Amino acid sequence: MKKSFPVELVYQVFSLLIAFILVHALYVTVIRPQANSFLQEEAANMQADPDYVPQRSFFVVIKDYEQETCLILMLWAFAILGFKGRSTYSQQKMLEQDMLRLPDDLPIGPEDTRDLLTRLRSMPASLQESLLPRALLTAIERFGATRNVQNVSTAARDICESEGERMESELAIIRYIAWAIPSVGFIGTVRGIGDALGQAHRAVEGDISGVTASLGVAFNSTFIALVISIVLMFFIQQLQLMQERLVLDSERYIDHWFIRRLQT
Repeated sequence: MKKSFPVELVYQVFSLLIAFILVHALYVTVIRPQANSFLQEEAANMQADPDYVPQRSFFVVIKDYEQETCLILMLWAFAILGFKGRSTYSQQKMLEQDMLRLPDDLPIGPEDTRDLLTRLRSMPASLQESLLPRALLTAIERFGATRNVQNVSTAARDICESEGERMESELAIIRYIAWAIPSVGFIGTVRGIGDALGQAHRAVEGDISGVTASLGVAFNSTFIALVISIVLMFFIQQLQLMQERLVLDSERYIDHWFIRRLQT
């Protein structure tokens, strides 16, 4: 049996590479230079005016390596979500077509299965791998072999359920990314707190700048990671909802256009 080219795997690898290049280039050219410039300006203002109130900058909040990693993972997850969402949408559009191309009032008998199989198999190979054509092919083949409507209904439902389980399992990589992003943020928290504790002796001497900077790393990394995770989980739930609707609508399509017209 000829193995298909792993398009999705190659897409995921290249999307991760592109996300890393784009985000790292943005950090090197814009974010970290702006953050360093802002911090130097704030330090100069504080030395010139003891009553000066330090300001906050978005560039400072996202300048550390943990936030960079979170943004890379976010772009990677969005790329995978876009790939799967596009595939699901294209399959959903197939439900608007009459794939059997038969008159509405014409019953379907066992002698019609050969012609229906020929029509479906004449579709492009890429479309035949979609849920609806595969379920229809299985149902037609089962009807031609058994001439039993109940067996046909069971076979079509099994295909739809197995496809739903497959799409659910393929979301594992995205769920892993959604779990990894807060974990990276917590790593930044641990690193920041550890650095702050390492500079406790300077705080005792009256210099708390190092401690506050390290605590800023801790809190900023967690803040950015949690915000990204919340946004990402919303889109994951939307994709899962699209996939569940696709499975249910495919079952209804097969029941309406094929099973209810069967005549033994």
